[in-house]
Amino acid sequence: MFVKSVKFVIASVLVAGSLSNAIADSANDEKMKKAALKAGCLTCHSVEAGKGVAPAGTDKPVGPAWADVASKYRNKPGAADFLTRVVLEGSNPYSSHWKDKVSGIAMPPNAVAITEADARQLVFWILSIK
Repeated sequence: MFVKSVKFVIASVLVAGSLSNAIADSANDEKMKKAALKAGCLTCHSVEAGKGVAPAGTDKPVGPAWADVASKYRNKPGAADFLTRVVLEGSNPYSSHWKDKVSGIAMPPNAVAITEADARQLVFWILSIK
């Protein structure tokens, strides 16, 4: 009987922990989406693939969906540093890493719209998107 009770307690703790992580993740998702909206990120990017707004005359979104960014960079060493730098400094239109996948030529620098700390936090969140 004691073993069954211990197993029940352990299972209850694991389920409760999973639920609190889900709630925390949901709260963080909303916090990050609000930060992205405030910084103007959602003008060109969407969170989910296939949800971006394409300008007239093209079927490609302005910038890549963050789910696509996460898939491309999640397991690459130094990805968070690289992407934070791209957010703050912009990207080179002559060496676009999203060429032929988006309608935008390059990402403009955003250091005036978002702090480095907030950009880094947003990038870590983007890389966590499944």
